[in-house]
Amino acid sequence: MRNSPGGLPGAFFARDRDQHPPAYAPGYKTSVTRSPTKPLIALDNTLSEMTGPVFGHDRLGPLDDDLILNFAKPGELPVGPRIVVHGRVLDENARPVPGALVEVWQANAGGRYRHRKESYLAPLDPNFGGCGRCITDEEGWYRFRTIQPGAYPWPNGPNDWRPAHIHFSVFGHGFAQRLITQMYFEGDPMIWKCPIVRTIADPAAVERLIAPLDWANTIPMDARAYRFDIVLRGRRSTLFENRLEGN
Repeated sequence: MRNSPGGLPGAFFARDRDQHPPAYAPGYKTSVTRSPTKPLIALDNTLSEMTGPVFGHDRLGPLDDDLILNFAKPGELPVGPRIVVHGRVLDENARPVPGALVEVWQANAGGRYRHRKESYLAPLDPNFGGCGRCITDEEGWYRFRTIQPGAYPWPNGPNDWRPAHIHFSVFGHGFAQRLITQMYFEGDPMIWKCPIVRTIADPAAVERLIAPLDWANTIPMDARAYRFDIVLRGRRSTLFENRLEGN
């Protein structure tokens, strides 16, 4: 059961669909062929979707949340600026969401992904895999160490580039309960030039995808820190790529 802003039980915060980009956005070329041609239909979750399959917390390794070390050869390190990304996963009433599985994946410092279909000419980093995961604690906190990713070109227009970003996936109690978003970095002028970002009409919604520099949590002589809180629903919710229908 959800609570309304006044604390009354039974009400819930509807997702503000006006903040989401249209499914058909000609400036974002791949949306033209994959946008739906018929009205969306909202379906209730089934019992199997809400209860399983589930992930086991004991399956996480000691370096799963450390992208600096989890793919590096012994005695070696990846290239690029070292950063800490941390924040909280919260519900619509700013209550922590403990036990959520948070996964991240990203390009390396040169803007290249470790993927067999990657075609960008930037070199692979032999010591950087680009993915990690962790479980939120009782207060909803998560934390990763990683390398700041680089920007990269993509074949959308004649000269389109993706700004530096990290992909986030947040699981609930089962694998069917999954939300996906992207985090950008404060001060990057390329954010507002990105054709994907420009499909979002509300600048405030874009701002909620931008992680500010968290000076208080930098590690001196080691790593800068960025804070990215993820709000699952409500008027201040994070924009999720796979929940445009409002469920």
